[in-house]
Amino acid sequence: MNQETVIDEVRRMLEQSRRVVIFTGAGVSTESGIPDFRSPGGIWTKYQPIDFREFISSEESRRETWRRKIAVDEAVSQAQPNRGHRAISHLVAQGKVSSVITQNIDGLHQRSGIPEEKIIELHGNGTYAACLECAQRYELGDLFAAFKAHEEPPVCECGGFIKSATISFGQPMPVEAMRRAQAESLSCDLFIAIGSSLVVYPAASFPAVAKQNGSRLVILNREPTDLDYLADLVLNLEIGPTLGNVTGVE
Repeated sequence: MNQETVIDEVRRMLEQSRRVVIFTGAGVSTESGIPDFRSPGGIWTKYQPIDFREFISSEESRRETWRRKIAVDEAVSQAQPNRGHRAISHLVAQGKVSSVITQNIDGLHQRSGIPEEKIIELHGNGTYAACLECAQRYELGDLFAAFKAHEEPPVCECGGFIKSATISFGQPMPVEAMRRAQAESLSCDLFIAIGSSLVVYPAASFPAVAKQNGSRLVILNREPTDLDYLADLVLNLEIGPTLGNVTGVE
């Protein structure tokens, strides 16, 4: 099928569906200038990931984690939602999409206008921090200023360590987010995976869960994925322009 025919097919599948789940990975945000962690120039090519157990056990690891957080945040904090984010937000606003399950930690889905309760963040959120003991929320600006002054890793009033509200290597996946994502995957009749290589588990299991429970599966990603064989439709196309053309969103 040519590109126009493929886009028409996605529109038709959306029109026929009553409950759509959208699953997003890093590819949605690369068009906003946020590099994929695994791609050339991505964060993992510059830094070896710090395991959660190291963060807990070593003050120097906590200090290095905050140094990196400041450096990365300064590079990506100016990113804005792109056409792909806006198209997904449009589908949510229409009532067509029941939830957006995301591997992303950049908060761009929220900034595109999607209500918080519609977003399921599997890997947490990097736009704020939280105490690992009492879950008290902290804004990054205040933490960054204090850290730059003294290079002391922040500690909560309760004595707990404060960490960016993301899921690190070795840290348990968020139970409630995983439960909601499983329930949404089981209840949808169309599951659209966008901008994910579908290699990071358990997050990447949800497209298969949906498909095996009777949902149709669409995969939109620039490169082929390991789950393409399961999909009813695969689009190896640019994400923002493709979703924009599907929805009519500029």
